[in-house]
Amino acid sequence: MRAVVTRVSSASVTIGGAVEGTIDRGFLILLGVGPSDTPAVCDKLAEKICNLRVFEDENGKMNLDLSQVGGSLLVVSQFTLYADTKSRRPGFTGAAKPDLAVPLYERFIDQCRARGFQVAHGRFGADMQVASVNDGPVTILYDTDQ
Repeated sequence: MRAVVTRVSSASVTIGGAVEGTIDRGFLILLGVGPSDTPAVCDKLAEKICNLRVFEDENGKMNLDLSQVGGSLLVVSQFTLYADTKSRRPGFTGAAKPDLAVPLYERFIDQCRARGFQVAHGRFGADMQVASVNDGPVTILYDTDQ
């Protein structure tokens, strides 16, 4: 799996002109699923992200995690994280097919909720407009194959 995690002061996803999900302080997560990903990989990634310590403590150090700041998550499916960029026109055959990707996307959301977090999300496969106010900016890239 691949995830781009951005610390935000707010973020939202809109589909067809209607706001589908919105959060205040927390993480905007663009999540891509690869063809070799498994539920175990998904669970481990959710654990890592939910415990990521990138919020500032009283000394200005990035030392606090999402739960310590009362943060939320906005998870948006993003198959383009598996783009083949060898040419000017990227290919996306490296992304998992929906029969694998949808259950793992939903599992990731469920794993974050099981850890006590409010999770807003987009809709898999939809044409979405994502807005965010990046905080920092702080952006972390995860690739479970590395």
